[in-house]
Amino acid sequence: MATQKTAPLAIRQLKRPDLVAQEIKRLITEKNLSPGDRLPRESELQAQFQVSKGTIREALKSLEVQGLITISTGPSGGGTVVEVPLDRTLQFMQNYLFFQEVSIDDIYTVRQMLEPELAAGAVPHLTEADFEALEHSIACCDPTQSHDDLVSQRRDDMNFHDILAAANPNPFLRFTCELINEMIRQLIVFANRTPQSEHRRFGEANAQFHRSIVQAARARDVEKVRALMQQHMRDAASSVKRMKGRLQGRLILDADNLRSPRPRRGAQAPQKAAAKAAVKAAGKAAPTPTATALSTAKPPAAKPPSARAAARKRAAS
Repeated sequence: MATQKTAPLAIRQLKRPDLVAQEIKRLITEKNLSPGDRLPRESELQAQFQVSKGTIREALKSLEVQGLITISTGPSGGGTVVEVPLDRTLQFMQNYLFFQEVSIDDIYTVRQMLEPELAAGAVPHLTEADFEALEHSIACCDPTQSHDDLVSQRRDDMNFHDILAAANPNPFLRFTCELINEMIRQLIVFANRTPQSEHRRFGEANAQFHRSIVQAARARDVEKVRALMQQHMRDAASSVKRMKGRLQGRLILDADNLRSPRPRRGAQAPQKAAAKAAVKAAGKAAPTPTATALSTAKPPAAKPPSARAAARKRAAS
C-alpha cells in the first residue's frame, strides 16, 4: 500500500523591507544605540544595504509601527531610537490574546505567582523618593483619607504596584508585572449593582496591606514583604470575585486610548471610529452605563527618563 506523501510546509519568505528592518535592528545592537540616538540618514542606509529609497522608508515605517523608532521629516529628519512604550506592548499582547479566552482568574493566578517576588526583589533598591511615592499612593487610594471617586482610587491602587515594579532590577519580571497592572487598570469593570460598601471595603483592605508592605520594606525585611504581598494578592483576587469583576469584552482596546483619559486634539473622530470598529469586530456591545470601569488612567509623562521616574510621577500627581 503506497503511503501518501505530505506536502512540505511552505516557508514564508520575508519581503525585502522586512529583511532590511531586521538588518537595521542588528545595526542598532551592534552600534549599541540607546533611546535618543539617531539612525544613519536614509541615503546612508540606502547605500549600506543597496536598496531603493522606497524600501528603506518602508523598513523604517515597520520599525516605527513596532515602537522601536520614531521618524521625523525634513532636511535633518530620519529615524531615532526610542524605548518601546508599555501601551504599545499591551496592544501587541491584546492582538495575540484576541481569540484566546482570558479570564480574571487567569490574570490573578499569574499575578499571585509574580507580584510577591517582584515586591521582595524591589526592597533593597527602594529609595526615600520611592517610599514617599508609595505613601502618597496609599493616601490617594484609602477611602478613609481620599475623597477621589472610585475609578481614581482603584487607579492609585495599581500605581503602588507600578512603583515597586520600577524599583525591581529584573527587567523581564518588571515588564511582566507592569503589563498585568496595565491590563487590570484598563480592562476590569465592576457592575453598578455592587454595593459601594464593597468598594470601600476593598479599598480599605488594599490600603492596609500597602501600609504593612511599606513598613516592612522600610525595615528591609524581604521575607515579610514577600509574605504580605502573597496575602494581599489572595485577598485582591477574592475581592474582585466577590464584587463580580469582569473583563470588558475582548482584549481589543485601541492603543491610542491606553492611559489617556481624553482624546488628543484633532484625534477624537478617529478614536471614535476605532472604538466602533472594535466593538463590531468583537460582536459584542460596548460596556453599558451599568458598569463602572477602571480604565480611566492618567496620561504618561512625555518620554520619562526611567520607569521608576514615571511611576513616581504617576503617584505624585
